[in-house]
Amino acid sequence: MLKIYNTLTRKKEIFKPIKKGKVGLYSCGPTVYNYAHIGNLRAYIFADILKRTLKYNHYKIKHIVNITDIGHLVSDADEGEDKMVKALKREGKELNKKSMKEMADFYTKSFYQDIKKLNIIPADKFPKATEHIGCMIKMVQEIQKNGYAYETSDAIYFDTHKLKNYGYLARLDIKNFCPRARIKANPEKKNITDFALWFKAIGKKGNHLMQWESPWGKGWPGWHIECSAMSTEYLGQPFDIHTGGIDHIPVHHTNEIAQAQAAKDKPLANYWMHNEFLILDKGKMAKSGEGFITLSTLINKNINPLAYRYLCLSAHYRSPLSFSWENLTASQNALSNLYRIISNYPKQGKVIKKEKEKILSAINNDLDTPKLLAILWDLIKNNQPNDKKMATLLEFDKLLGLDLDKIKKTSLVIPDKIKELSKKREKLRQQKKWSEADQIRKQIEKLGFAIKDTPKDAIIHKI
Repeated sequence: MLKIYNTLTRKKEIFKPIKKGKVGLYSCGPTVYNYAHIGNLRAYIFADILKRTLKYNHYKIKHIVNITDIGHLVSDADEGEDKMVKALKREGKELNKKSMKEMADFYTKSFYQDIKKLNIIPADKFPKATEHIGCMIKMVQEIQKNGYAYETSDAIYFDTHKLKNYGYLARLDIKNFCPRARIKANPEKKNITDFALWFKAIGKKGNHLMQWESPWGKGWPGWHIECSAMSTEYLGQPFDIHTGGIDHIPVHHTNEIAQAQAAKDKPLANYWMHNEFLILDKGKMAKSGEGFITLSTLINKNINPLAYRYLCLSAHYRSPLSFSWENLTASQNALSNLYRIISNYPKQGKVIKKEKEKILSAINNDLDTPKLLAILWDLIKNNQPNDKKMATLLEFDKLLGLDLDKIKKTSLVIPDKIKELSKKREKLRQQKKWSEADQIRKQIEKLGFAIKDTPKDAIIHKI
């Protein structure tokens, strides 16, 4: 049985889908104002492993990943510029709708290229916020009709004190809330935790590049309403699993849940899963920081993008992952070694049943990819026939996604000296001179080859 850690309950649970054999999966997508850095990409590798695991367990999956191209302000406190507008200024582009769309399309395309290079299975749909304003307005209206929203001069706000369990996902103590990220800049806000559902285009905000007609006049959606509305639009409510980084727990996902609950009186999702940060010099990687490393940075240093995927697999998704060029190089070496070994294997035979059981046991225990890699290397070292190893490794790769099926086979050229030593060793074995035969085996290994004895003969392979 598949067990996953549910952030909502803070425990590992047996996964039970709403509809038998089907899974609705939503992952918070990128805000397309810059390239994705490798810390961002860890979230999509994690979601991909989850998706592959569900598929391995014979579920049919509908996966949605949103594209935020409007409404994400620089502060979770509903303050500052829209990140898209700020990016236009950063790049010296004209401040108009055409430039904003062109920039969003450019970084969206870059995101698609990154996930392809990382062998991430694309979502079934990548809905863009700017193309779903109608369903967002409809949800805000539902929230307002149900008494959970109020109007001020500059926005429609969600009244967090009206919702009994507001902040439960993050275990927020609302009564003693310390507003580090949420500053009460607007005196019209009733509560410090209240957040904007819809911004009105008034005053300075009237110059915002993207505006839509709404029941409250021209304006644009808040960031949080985008995910609540688009996930519900494509998956219904509730759906099965919502994923994202742990930084989304205290504000974005907390607010997503509140909006959906207020609109439909139902949970948004039954399981919430979050990956930990990629750590660089004891701090998380961020687009505004100095350690802004993209996938292109790795490629320019001759790092295979799948080496970064391998690095992510080497740590559990709920554990912080420390990044350094040393551990990335070690991952690249391990992956190259794996490719080299497989290139010498014959065509696949039958999958080893016991190994398949180990694979399923590891991955179904909350996606334990480090254990899965350990099992993989143990298999390579054991005495099973190489054709069976090959078949089983391809079974592993249905979950790992390391493109093991694309490794070209190489014809192993065995030097005459190795062949002569092997014949000499076999003769000593027939004479039961085991110690002398073992010395020759060690000599062969020093020359980069290994011998595997079978009932018929000795098989030579490259170390």
